Amino acid sequence: MRVPLDWLGEYVDLAPGVRGADVAASLVKVGLEEEGLHGGDLTGPLVVGKVLTQEPEPQKNGKVINWCTVDVGDANGTGEPQGIVCGAHNFAAGDFVVVVLPGAVLPGGFAIAARKTYGHVSAGMICAADELGLPDDGSGGIIRLAERLPGVDLTPGQDAIALLGLDRETVEINVTPDRGYCFSLRGVAREYSHATGATFTDPVTALAQRAPAANDSGFPVRLDDRAPIRDRVGCSRYVARIVRGVDPSAPSPAWLATRLTEAGMRPISLPVDVTNYVMLALGQPLHAFDLATVRGGITVRRAAPGETLKTLDGVERTLFDEDLVIADDEKAVAIAGTMGGEATEVTDATTDILIEAARFDQTSVARSARRHKLPSEAAKRFERGVDPQIAAAAAQFAVDLLVEYGGGTADDGVTDVQLPLPQTVIDFDPADAGRLVGVPYTATQVIDVLHEIGCTVDGSGDTLHVSPPSWRPDLTTGPDLIEEVARIRGYEQIPSILPTPPGGRGLTHGQEVRRLVANVLAARGFNEVWSAPFVGDDVHEAFGWDPTQARARTVSLINPLSDEQPLFRISLLTTMVDILRRNVARGFSDVAIFELGLVAAIDGPLTQAPYSPVGVHPTSEVLDAIRGSVPPQPRQLAFLLTGDRTPAGWTGPGRPADWTDTLETVQALGAALAVPLTVTPEATAPFHPGRSGRVEAADGTFLGHVGELHPKTLQRLGLPPRVVGGQLLLDELIRLSENTPQATALSVMPMADSDVALLVDAAVPAGDVETALREGAGDLLESIELFDVYEGERIEPGKKSLAYRLVFRAPDRTLKTEEVNAFRDAAVARAASAVGAVQR
Repeated sequence: MRVPLDWLGEYVDLAPGVRGADVAASLVKVGLEEEGLHGGDLTGPLVVGKVLTQEPEPQKNGKVINWCTVDVGDANGTGEPQGIVCGAHNFAAGDFVVVVLPGAVLPGGFAIAARKTYGHVSAGMICAADELGLPDDGSGGIIRLAERLPGVDLTPGQDAIALLGLDRETVEINVTPDRGYCFSLRGVAREYSHATGATFTDPVTALAQRAPAANDSGFPVRLDDRAPIRDRVGCSRYVARIVRGVDPSAPSPAWLATRLTEAGMRPISLPVDVTNYVMLALGQPLHAFDLATVRGGITVRRAAPGETLKTLDGVERTLFDEDLVIADDEKAVAIAGTMGGEATEVTDATTDILIEAARFDQTSVARSARRHKLPSEAAKRFERGVDPQIAAAAAQFAVDLLVEYGGGTADDGVTDVQLPLPQTVIDFDPADAGRLVGVPYTATQVIDVLHEIGCTVDGSGDTLHVSPPSWRPDLTTGPDLIEEVARIRGYEQIPSILPTPPGGRGLTHGQEVRRLVANVLAARGFNEVWSAPFVGDDVHEAFGWDPTQARARTVSLINPLSDEQPLFRISLLTTMVDILRRNVARGFSDVAIFELGLVAAIDGPLTQAPYSPVGVHPTSEVLDAIRGSVPPQPRQLAFLLTGDRTPAGWTGPGRPADWTDTLETVQALGAALAVPLTVTPEATAPFHPGRSGRVEAADGTFLGHVGELHPKTLQRLGLPPRVVGGQLLLDELIRLSENTPQATALSVMPMADSDVALLVDAAVPAGDVETALREGAGDLLESIELFDVYEGERIEPGKKSLAYRLVFRAPDRTLKTEEVNAFRDAAVARAASAVGAVQR
């Protein structure tokens, strides 16, 4: 919201010489954050000049320029006329114009200097309105001061900055959704009064006194809200006034156009400018209809099925049955509170104008504006709540301006249709303010603040009956009133006290595991990433999954960020591949990434979440039903690698990442969590059938898959020829790690090792052999290592030799050779029975 200071000064007393920064600082005290300061950045000399001569000079490029001599008085320090080149032609000798002289700086930091152009040295510039940040006066070119400022005595050399109001400042503030009344000069002036104690003059008071009472000769209006939303009436008040005989060629007065421009709106025509001006001044949006195009009376109703409306932006819109519309006897002519229709638009030929000032339901307007993507200035105010008491005053304000500047005549008929609105009364204990804020406010201070913001307060003692003012629909509960007390009394009075946290708390086990997992992977060269959890069926197909089955495991979003990605992911890998592809496309050939995140894992039908009204704490049954409607979302860990795992360098060539790196990563995670993990071959999409495995815990709990991605998947996704990775169920890892074995004291006894070579079938995994050896070796086995694999001469076809080093250690004694041999023989015997191993 942009607030011109001179306009603000009409409604609240501003101290002499106050600057925009001072006003902004005062508004910050009451919660209106400063967004910027505008205006006041033009530095002179900018003066009134009188054109003495104007000589047109055709140029080679076909353009005609004017070589002018301009009397600028003593502004140039010599009293001599200035020679100035000008390309505009809407002025003549004898006209008073605005001249900017060398040394001046125009808005936007445009510095003026004497320079040679078109064969002349131009000592300045004759200015147009847009060059000074002013609204166009209709001439479309150079400002002719005698026309723009009729009746003003003009003298060459006179300061034009003050003359044109270019020294005025505008403060831009950020208005939060609960402070909709501050989308008006009236509301901001009231807040400035709260902040500084300056006298506030409500413009509505005088307007309401001038506004005539409703009578039977007014324009016919009927309120027919056949489909209220949750008992909310679509339109509770509708004021209609008619002004006839408005001069369609009458321009908006310069002061009004200037104020609209300073407030960030473009002047269009007198009727439109008047409605915008009143909206900015009072916060009440208005709409002007061309009375000649309205058939019969006005009805405020819900849209009929299949009804259409061409709005002012030229778009033919299909209306929804919840849309609140303004209709005549034949058709809808506007979407209530959002945008008018093209058929009843005020045009250059309009002479009779119907003024609408209404109070529409916040929810209805907000939904229509979003449904049709029409975030208009009117909708912005209606959806935050408009004061229902000012409709008649706002209509009178518009009528007065159209009569005065458009030459119109107001009809005697006045329409004011109202429906009763329930009065909000809040039972409030003034002691709650000090208890919740932490400042010892007295009851008198609390009541004074409530009176200051416009509330009516009845009662005494511990219970006050507070009725909020009509312009504050956001005040509905006791805490709302407490916030107002803290705001008006000053946020700076609230002490800064850090809460003392209770002892004995820290990270949960799940948080510790997630942090440990992330640290382990980061230490191994992985980079953590976050990917948006939304996918489409194309990714499921690329992964080799049935899209129908994949959709059965997830949920579809009602309003997705992208129509191509309407599904919640069921696998972290489906979204991580986008990050991998983006990094590779940007020149990073060696990539190692991981992510910890949630996925959908629906297994069975879901129930619909029940509706819980706002402001009412749901019952335990409702909460259980809401939780039951949320799809299961387990946490997963996924990682991907491509390119060189060991970079090339002076030590030798690089080693590309392969499926063995995924095994190493899984083993590192298992060791860090003290959860033994095994990987057995298993073909599953999207992995290569011969280079993938199933990850399990010692008790057989399934934990995920690792391996190399299938070549067809890589081709469909546009990934490098070789990508490896894995996906683990992190929630299961967290559960398994809860019973972490306790560390034991290190033995000081010497170790004893024994090597054993076993002959097994070539298809037997080395992991199965190692598991069997561990099971048979006993409790004194400290470690086991595979140090040789051999296939070739002296080995039968279809067989392979696996050589292991077994290390034993006792905590209390030195092991004897006989004991170590017995342990080794037991291990070999177990391997023989489990996998058919034969000792070489």
